[in-house]
Amino acid sequence: MTEFHNISDAPEHVAPFSHAVEADGWVFLTGQMPTVPGSPDAPLADGVAAQTRQVMHNLETVLKGLGLDLSDVVQCRCYLTAFERDYAAFNEAYKSFFPADRLPARTTVGVTALAVGALVEIDCVARRRLV
Repeated sequence: MTEFHNISDAPEHVAPFSHAVEADGWVFLTGQMPTVPGSPDAPLADGVAAQTRQVMHNLETVLKGLGLDLSDVVQCRCYLTAFERDYAAFNEAYKSFFPADRLPARTTVGVTALAVGALVEIDCVARRRLV
């Protein structure tokens, strides 16, 4: 059975999607933007490091709403609008959210633009622990 999840504490949608879709214990989280939940019109944080931290907090909010956390994440896809300029700063902020020995598989790509003028977007795949 496939479940479509929307989390009340997560950021407002910027397009037609669910915050997460779950099938057979696999949880696919929609890419999160660096918007602040409850304040969709607030200015974005300055710089890729601050925006990365907000994106990661938003992913944590969605995961928490599903009874999961970042330790359940097995893969991330990351998108940067200024790849060469921001890659190092992005990595520093990103890696602080995971133990060094439990980094998810990851792909990072440069893109020409992101919704809401963001510098970074991250989506991920998590797996429910088997009991």
